[in-house]
Amino acid sequence: MLDTAAYTPRLKTFYKESVRATLKEEFGFKNEMMIPKLDKIVLNIGCGRAAVRDSKKAKSAQADLTLISGQKALTTIAKNSIAGFRVREGMPMGAKVTLRGDRMYDFLDRLITIAMPRIRDFRGVSGKSFDGRGNYAMGLKEHLVFPEIDFDKIDENWGMDIVIATTADNDAEAKALLKALNMPFNS
Repeated sequence: MLDTAAYTPRLKTFYKESVRATLKEEFGFKNEMMIPKLDKIVLNIGCGRAAVRDSKKAKSAQADLTLISGQKALTTIAKNSIAGFRVREGMPMGAKVTLRGDRMYDFLDRLITIAMPRIRDFRGVSGKSFDGRGNYAMGLKEHLVFPEIDFDKIDENWGMDIVIATTADNDAEAKALLKALNMPFNS
């Protein structure tokens, strides 16, 4: 049986032992608290037209996101009715989950080392997807790149949004943090 109190994710240990010192030296931080770190990772699957036709699609997306993240995903619902798209207020439209702490480090490690190499024709992620405040957003066209998803049991192929929020003050610090954590930037 795994002792959860003694477990520390591999990427978290790597961050504490080498990344912090590298960033402190690179940016000349005087205080340890100034060094950027990961704050949270938000995962989102939007079902779109599939959810409008069949409400069970949102439940399927929620189940897949729960498998990928290791944490129960929330079903997102439509806030307003949009007659042109046949969307009614309160309809389930997708799923989302916010990861923090050890689960966040585990997910990022699996994303970088397992899922991204499985993407077809992968040449790295864009280094321009920062928001100006140190947060990075990216998308995946297929959620099938995660090994937790059984290809034979899925009914729909979902795209996925991933937002990595950091405590960095600017994009340069955030990019240096993610690059030090082995995020494969193409530029």
